[in-house]
Amino acid sequence: MGKAAPKLVLSRSQDIPFDRLVLSQSNVRAIDCGVSIGALAADIARRSLLQSLNVRPVLDEAGAETGMFEVPAGGRRYRALELLIKQKKFAKDGPVPCVVRLVSGDEDPSAEEDSLAENMFRQQLHPLDQFRAMQTLADQGSSIDDIAARFMTTPAVVRQRLKLASVAPALCEIYADDGMTLEQLMAVRREAA
Repeated sequence: MGKAAPKLVLSRSQDIPFDRLVLSQSNVRAIDCGVSIGALAADIARRSLLQSLNVRPVLDEAGAETGMFEVPAGGRRYRALELLIKQKKFAKDGPVPCVVRLVSGDEDPSAEEDSLAENMFRQQLHPLDQFRAMQTLADQGSSIDDIAARFMTTPAVVRQRLKLASVAPALCEIYADDGMTLEQLMAVRREAA
């Protein structure tokens, strides 16, 4: 009987004090797009950090761990935490949830590869899921202004999303299955209004 294939071992998670983290030069995100660092910091202050940082131990010339960790994936979250420290909302030695990537050989992915993978395999929320989630928040008692403020958008956008969430379920399913575009769904909503 042959040997069984080795089981996958996931990288360990641990809380690391922020002052033991350094931003890696291996992070592949060079162009800032999407949510600003200030908006992300405000969201972290409101709801906490929802996704751990991906870190690797910093090694000295002899290859021994220094006690410091570089952050090749999670640079925006790192910068948002840094801003929260400047705003005195987070301690400079506050614990940060991190996934610690241990490198054990030449076949291990590079820090750049980890950074690219974290960004490439991320999937945006389908607009219909966004509409429905905003409707749920409204149903739970959140005002349009509150929803807009929490998700860094305008009340007009939230009102539009709530209107789209109320389109007939059969049409929403057609949209979900790529049977119509967002523009067509919006046109149907306008005609029904």
